Amino acid sequence: MNKHLIVILAAAIALGLLTSSRAQDYEADVLRGSKKFSKRVVVSGLQHPWEVEWGPDRMLWTTERNGKRVVRVDPESGKQYEAAVIEEVSVPGAQDGLLGLTFHPDLLQGKDRDYVYVSYTYDDRELGADPDAVFAAPGYRYLYMKVVRFTYDAKSEKLIDPRDVITGLPAGNDHNAGRLKFGPDAKLYLTLGDQGHNQLGNYCLPIESQRLPTQTEMTARDFSSYVGKTLRLNLDGSIPRNNPELAGVVSHVYSYGHRNTQGIDFGAGGTLYGSEHGPHTDDEVNVIKPGGNYGWPHVAGKQDDQFYVYARWRDASKPCQDLTYDFTRVPPSVPFAKESDYNELFIEPITSLFTAAGGNFEDPLCGGIHYICWPTVGPSSIEYYEAGDTGVSGWKKVLFVTTLKRGSLYSIPLDDSGQKVSGPITRHFQSEDRFRDTTVSPDRRTIYIAVDFEGLAEAIGGGTTQVMDNPGAILAFTYEGESGTPIEPVKMTKAQPAQSPATEPSLVDGPPAHFTAAQAEAGKVAYTAHCAVCHGGNLTNGAYGTPLAGEYFANKWSGRSVQALFENTKKRMPPPNPGSLDDQLYLDALAYIFQVNGVEPGEKPLSKDPSALGSLAVP
Repeated sequence: MNKHLIVILAAAIALGLLTSSRAQDYEADVLRGSKKFSKRVVVSGLQHPWEVEWGPDRMLWTTERNGKRVVRVDPESGKQYEAAVIEEVSVPGAQDGLLGLTFHPDLLQGKDRDYVYVSYTYDDRELGADPDAVFAAPGYRYLYMKVVRFTYDAKSEKLIDPRDVITGLPAGNDHNAGRLKFGPDAKLYLTLGDQGHNQLGNYCLPIESQRLPTQTEMTARDFSSYVGKTLRLNLDGSIPRNNPELAGVVSHVYSYGHRNTQGIDFGAGGTLYGSEHGPHTDDEVNVIKPGGNYGWPHVAGKQDDQFYVYARWRDASKPCQDLTYDFTRVPPSVPFAKESDYNELFIEPITSLFTAAGGNFEDPLCGGIHYICWPTVGPSSIEYYEAGDTGVSGWKKVLFVTTLKRGSLYSIPLDDSGQKVSGPITRHFQSEDRFRDTTVSPDRRTIYIAVDFEGLAEAIGGGTTQVMDNPGAILAFTYEGESGTPIEPVKMTKAQPAQSPATEPSLVDGPPAHFTAAQAEAGKVAYTAHCAVCHGGNLTNGAYGTPLAGEYFANKWSGRSVQALFENTKKRMPPPNPGSLDDQLYLDALAYIFQVNGVEPGEKPLSKDPSALGSLAVP
């Protein structure tokens, strides 16, 4: 463990902040699954499939987050049928775009209600700039979320006649959530995240998951307080009269105190389940109840005072922008509170994935990409499953949770009431993929899983990988019986895959990179706007991008040409619009990266001249 973190934790223990007052959920307690499934790639190469649903036409419907498409996929042949391209979708980064999709239950039932609902981010200049986007990249200044109803025309096999259900919902460069479900009560349920405030590139913005709407805001249709909430809407977007009254106001808010609930699904009796990303510990699985407060940001997981403290960076006694965000090294100027300091009523999760066991947040096995080794799994969706008479043996009532970091499906058994976890969690289908969403065939024997096109994930042999086994795929896992013994994954890599000699930039025998202090200062501004949300405030603590300082960066780039690094940066950043920035911004950001890596500024700036950059070596 990092020595600075040891000091923090030792001080916390001395103050009585860390206890083990109640049972917890540890990753070591998860069992390897023993059920046998065959695996088949239905389709691959989709542009970040985000939602996958089994349709009444016996097709797999999926949204492409980057591709802006709704696609119907034949589950047998994999043939794609493009139902819609939604040009209005805005995709400035990695947490936005075309997200949720849900069906009206009367779709293709001959009742003239052939409706399909989608949620996505879009630009809305009429609403004006988001005041919280002042430090973000320009693509986020006017970014909002909406829900749109389409009508499916069976003859043309197209989605037509788009009608806005609700517009002007908050969106940002992180933690947008966006999962959408049609409830058994004929209402729409939508999740909105906390926008990634109080961390990474947004560390000077406050978390507002506890802020409740006022009547003035509702009258003005100001939905800015909806961040960190689950919403419940009438099908026309209006507020249901029987929504919970919170702080004297009835709004769209159904529950609050959430961080980033990317998964919701309904179970037996109308129980609503949610899967929620935690910070560096304690991803959550919740039973979401009307009017419920789920504790964030005061509590992560259960109220146990194990490692998580709520540090309020915006309230620092020093200017927040002068501080460097790092959750393991919170400076004395930043006030914080332990979980047990929170005295409001809130609902704890039915399980967490997982509680820290030892606080090893900088494991050498991860080669500097530390977040992969944190005790979180990256829960991207949740699905309620009952085997019935034809499904998977032993899975009477379970929750499926897909994971981004762990490339696996977790099966969480429920008791008969569906309100509590009953028995051990099991892990299935471990791969070097980022699993995004699931749906199940009508016979309950095949589980379909959508896979991200790219990203960071845990390598089966240990460490990390950026190479997906099945990029942009929908996979089919069909139940074949019981093996009786745990099924081990086939080991692929042992660490971050190295570039092949054919593509790896060659070493250069030249002087180290040079830049001016002014260029590095401009680069810090560019980095904060375009890069910090993925790569982290100190360039090593991001949860979406590889480190740009320290061991990993040095091993990958030290001694290579600055020109090669410049070209690689333009080729990959910012997602999903690489190369869209001015060359000077890329150069300035590199200057700042070099400065953070210990290079002193000089009198000569980095030049746009390729031959000059090609002769300089990355320190």
